[in-house]
Amino acid sequence: MIIKSSAFTLSAPTVSKCPNDNKPEYAFIGRSNVGKSSLINMLCNRKGLAKTSATPGKTLLINHFIINNEWYLVDLPGYGFAKRSKSVQQQLEQMISSYILQRKQLVNVFVLIDIRHEQQKIDREFIDWLGLSGIPFSIVFTKADKLGPVKARANAAKWMKQLEDGWEELPPYFITSSESRLGKEEVLEYIEKFLPQE
Repeated sequence: MIIKSSAFTLSAPTVSKCPNDNKPEYAFIGRSNVGKSSLINMLCNRKGLAKTSATPGKTLLINHFIINNEWYLVDLPGYGFAKRSKSVQQQLEQMISSYILQRKQLVNVFVLIDIRHEQQKIDREFIDWLGLSGIPFSIVFTKADKLGPVKARANAAKWMKQLEDGWEELPPYFITSSESRLGKEEVLEYIEKFLPQE
């Protein structure tokens, strides 16, 4: 897939305020500081499309970007950011879960994982919750350039292997780097697979 156009559409505080057309939506989510904005900008070939920030945990709304006038890329708030107050954290969790569970246009959730780290409890719990809720998702390992190809592949394989204790069928996964553009084609091809064919 070639992305010819990408533009910010709106930021919604609740699922009911999301765009009311029927275009398919692909959501991106991960822990704060996982490199989500950089990945979105890399996929769309646009440096400042999603705002990258030195302060993790800046995304507090459901951000919609229209791509090729065909589908929405949805930037969801990060989960598990320690510096937020409990009430803000609960509010965000409510917003994220209601979007994921209620949004009929949602085709796939891309869960971003920093490839440099061991499997974290918060990521595992979120992934298990998606599985139990019957939500289609895939895993996107980020920051592969920080490791080198062999170590990156080994870390990803180990991470996926640990899912086998609770999963019969493992979700698809991608190894990416916003710096080297690794994985860009694979992620976009995966999205294209589910788009309505003209």
